[in-house]
Amino acid sequence: MQIMTDLGQILSQNLTLLLSLATVFGLLVGSFLNVVILRQPKRMFYQWRQQCQQLLTDNQDNLTSPSDDNAPPGIVKQRSFCPQCKHSLSALDNIPLLSYLILRGKCRYCKKKISDRYPLVELLSALISVAVVWHFGYSIESVFVLVFSYTLIVLAGIDIDHQLLPDEIVLPLLWIGLLHSLTVGGVSPADAILGAVAGYLILWSIFQLFKLLTGKEGMGYGDFKLLAALGAWLGWQMLPLVVLLSSLLGAVIGGIMLAVRRKGSQAIPFGPYLAIAGWIALLWGKQLSDYYLRTMGL
Repeated sequence: MQIMTDLGQILSQNLTLLLSLATVFGLLVGSFLNVVILRQPKRMFYQWRQQCQQLLTDNQDNLTSPSDDNAPPGIVKQRSFCPQCKHSLSALDNIPLLSYLILRGKCRYCKKKISDRYPLVELLSALISVAVVWHFGYSIESVFVLVFSYTLIVLAGIDIDHQLLPDEIVLPLLWIGLLHSLTVGGVSPADAILGAVAGYLILWSIFQLFKLLTGKEGMGYGDFKLLAALGAWLGWQMLPLVVLLSSLLGAVIGGIMLAVRRKGSQAIPFGPYLAIAGWIALLWGKQLSDYYLRTMGL
């Protein structure tokens, strides 16, 4: 216990050391986040297929269960492997960011190109870790916000790939947000609960109105739940800022993406924009709101 206390004092007094550790930790976590982004959807789709098979099979005794060989790899137990040649990767091939640079972006075994996604997620996790620790220092608040940040990275990555925001990730984020409201750095429990309710109802109402006017569904239910989770973390007061920021980001980035790809009507996931807006609001929401009010003369 004394060792942890002494370590805490050292880190509190040495910002350079604290930020260095945050960088290394962020790179390591980023490597794990890549695994979650890649494997969690595959495991979900596999489980859903089995559930559908059970529902569509009248005689449960004759239900043929798939072998373990057909099951997608687990998130923690199975070793990382090349998606192209399926060769297991050694520890030297899995050093965050550094291995990608040493291998020049190619698999050591099949020489196929490694997706840029892997180093980008690792670098993003490191940069976000540094920003959070710089902002909140050596504190329990930093731990909470790092969990918040890493979860948003996973959700954004999965939504980009599959236009899906899994309940298995979004709902724990909401519950942790409510728990966060009980800590010193969190919003009040009342504001967190109201934020969760209001966050869900805002996008649900927009969804219903859009569907009534056009007959089409403009977003998924996962977006409602993600904004509810953000409301639990930020309180209801920050929801207008999150909705405004995410809408602006969606309009600008989405418009650029459509122009570059030169495709017609195409579904664009809204989750990543909510994630970016929520993260910005958590760190700098009050400053942005105050600046807006001063600019408007309010």
